[in-house]
Amino acid sequence: MTPSPRPPPHAFRERLLAREPLLGTFMKVPSSHNTEVIGGLGYDFVVLDEEHAPWSRTTLDMGLLAARAAGAAGIVRIARPDAASVLSALDDGAIGVLVPHVDSAQKARDIVSWSHYAGGTRGAGVGRGGDYGARGDQHQAFADRTTTVMAMIEDREAIEVVDDIVSTPGVDAIFLGRGDLKLSLSNATGPAPSVKEAVEIVTEACRRHGKPISAVVQSLASDETKWLMDLGVTAMMVASDQGFLRQAAGAALQQFRTMTAASPD
Repeated sequence: MTPSPRPPPHAFRERLLAREPLLGTFMKVPSSHNTEVIGGLGYDFVVLDEEHAPWSRTTLDMGLLAARAAGAAGIVRIARPDAASVLSALDDGAIGVLVPHVDSAQKARDIVSWSHYAGGTRGAGVGRGGDYGARGDQHQAFADRTTTVMAMIEDREAIEVVDDIVSTPGVDAIFLGRGDLKLSLSNATGPAPSVKEAVEIVTEACRRHGKPISAVVQSLASDETKWLMDLGVTAMMVASDQGFLRQAAGAALQQFRTMTAASPD
């Protein structure tokens, strides 16, 4: 059976809100090539990781162009939660932003405002994000309808006000940042939930307020993945371009060692 054609990148927000199963990965290498390869394979979305990898404004521009060319939704995990970072990503053609360390309702309201024209504070621009003016006066309404805002919950302070964050109008989805959440919880001076308990608190809040959930795993073939999907994760991310490279290269190396060890003298 031939698989159904993948919807265009601008349909990502609609698909996310509809709880379609979506697969993505982090892009750590600041180049268009890996993004183009992953998108060409059929992944629904890629997250260009400006926070933890050396992406610049120039390389983000090229990476987002590659995502568009390959038919994948290009998301940017911005390095700094500020208006300029959001605007740069969206003007360069990002379908949405993944914002780290959203630990208060005010931060949630801010990122929504920075990402939208109507009722928000996004500055007007007609770069790739506006198809270079091709949409004319329809651009702003189109952008507001299709731009995705994802908030990362990865601080113990966020767990304490999770309902306020999750219920913020305009926050389209919540990303479970379990790595930093574990660090934050371990630094608590008083009683604190375990990471598992914290994740369950967040996912329960998402169910109450009807918000989609995203998370990353290193392998889809794991009990961890099933647990997250049972909790309601529909936008699943697996590993990263660097992780895929390491896995494939490691497997080839092991195969070579096995073959040569078995060879006769």
